Amino acid sequence: MRLSTFDSKLLRQYLQRHRIATIDELKGALGSSADLTVFRKLKPLGYRTSYTHRGRYYTLDAIARFDDDGLWSNEGVWFSRRGTLLATAEHFVTHAPQGCFAHELADTLHVEVQDALHQLVQTERLRRTEAGGLYLYTAPDPSTHRLQLSSRRMARTVPLAANVGALQVSPDELQSAIVLFYSLLDEQQRRLFAGLESIRLGHGGDTLLADFLGLDSHTVARGRQQLLDRDIAGPGRTRRKGGGRNATEKKRPE
Repeated sequence: MRLSTFDSKLLRQYLQRHRIATIDELKGALGSSADLTVFRKLKPLGYRTSYTHRGRYYTLDAIARFDDDGLWSNEGVWFSRRGTLLATAEHFVTHAPQGCFAHELADTLHVEVQDALHQLVQTERLRRTEAGGLYLYTAPDPSTHRLQLSSRRMARTVPLAANVGALQVSPDELQSAIVLFYSLLDEQQRRLFAGLESIRLGHGGDTLLADFLGLDSHTVARGRQQLLDRDIAGPGRTRRKGGGRNATEKKRPE
């Protein structure tokens, strides 16, 4: 009895048309019911597995167009030059100048990372340290860990700096300049300034700005919401027109 033969060209042609595919779709394209046969034919083509969607999707190296971060996506499915989610998360954290909070890494990789980070810490491939009420993930190497933690703490000291490492002045000089500028604003402008910077900082911004500027976090949140609602008083006014108590009509004596 003659054994069936399968041509890997069928897989290449299918992926060139569709760019990504599941194992079931590839089995259909190859005409085989065996996963092992598909993987054996994929191997010489140079294939990649998605790090999102539980690794259900496949593509070819020749198809993926990785960006500067080594990531590529198609139809919401993400692939990494480093392969798995564990390897990708490890690379991003160890190469981040300030380490990574979980929500920052999730935003970058477009996938939940809590389980991956937990596993990387458990196997000592990453280190976890509390910073500002959140867990900061850093490289396990002691010297790199200290640099990342120091840089993160400096950024929290001057939260308005987009990139502390690129400053042309010291953090203390920048902080003094910001506080001086802030002191020249009126009540509404101060609140809106704090709210705007909180929006830019994202998660935890209200608390950071409140600590930095000596405000109540609710004041920062109010300024942020005013900007989002466009509920702002005109120039020279600290309250929106029509705000406050209704004026009492004065009666002329008869």
